[in-house]
Amino acid sequence: MTRRLMLLDTASLYFRAYFGVPDSVKAPDGTPVNAVRGLLDFIARLVQDHRPDDLVACMDFDWRPAWRVELIPTYKAHRVAEEAPEAAAVDQEEVPDTLSPQVPVIDAVLDAIGIARVGSAGYEADDVIGTLAGRATGPVDIVTGDRDLFQLVSDERRARVLYPVKGVGTLQLVDEALLREKYGVDGGGYADLALLRGDPSDGLPGVPGVGEKTAAKLLAAHGDLAGIMAAVDDPGSKLTPTQRKRLDEARPYLAVAPKVVRVASDVPLPPFDAAVPRTPRDPRAVDALAERWGLGGSLRRVLSTLEG
Repeated sequence: MTRRLMLLDTASLYFRAYFGVPDSVKAPDGTPVNAVRGLLDFIARLVQDHRPDDLVACMDFDWRPAWRVELIPTYKAHRVAEEAPEAAAVDQEEVPDTLSPQVPVIDAVLDAIGIARVGSAGYEADDVIGTLAGRATGPVDIVTGDRDLFQLVSDERRARVLYPVKGVGTLQLVDEALLREKYGVDGGGYADLALLRGDPSDGLPGVPGVGEKTAAKLLAAHGDLAGIMAAVDDPGSKLTPTQRKRLDEARPYLAVAPKVVRVASDVPLPPFDAAVPRTPRDPRAVDALAERWGLGGSLRRVLSTLEG
């Protein structure tokens, strides 16, 4: 039997939930739980609408891996929270004050329900998603607010992205037809488009003077990054002098950017059960968490939907 796999870019989704649900949603002690309840409501809706057989909450065990920073030092540098000099020399992602305390609650709730939470030391959730999508033998739905994962879209492998366009309620289905219409590339070409264009939100400089439209035209003309660089070395190619100069000067960046931008597909992962849990793994923990954090309707909805 072919199984449908749904992969959640968990941090991306709880950030969306945090900003999409009012912080007036609080636990009995007054602690905001808007991200927790918003994420649970989102999972309930996703399972209801798309009926996956397997469901994995993919985690950032390292949101800014050293091996990526070594290649491009600016990678996510502006998102590092300022720390006191005596603090540990570990990069901490800047997270809103009222979101940070909710993350352990999210972890505990997912564990009690029995939704697989999977991460790998030294890797981002994107890399976990890339690895699991590559292993899948059936259709894959990747739920993320991060366009970087558009590179995994493949009609042949039946992999698509469900991209929240408004809060966490309205999703855009991203397949190869949409990528060609919007960006002029297919899933396989999106990573090359992204590294040429650059991405300020991830600290990727891109090639100066090469925006999204120019990047798409270069890829349409030359196939991929290797083809573009071959054209730089070919005096007879149709690159403009300015394009040739800019691409040539960007060689050091372009030599390392593919490894940074492309998600890993061979991440070591622990054993886990991806099957959608029809009953809670730990009913007592579920009840305790529901009472402690006032998760009420949100938790009941997700449990009822999973049972369905």
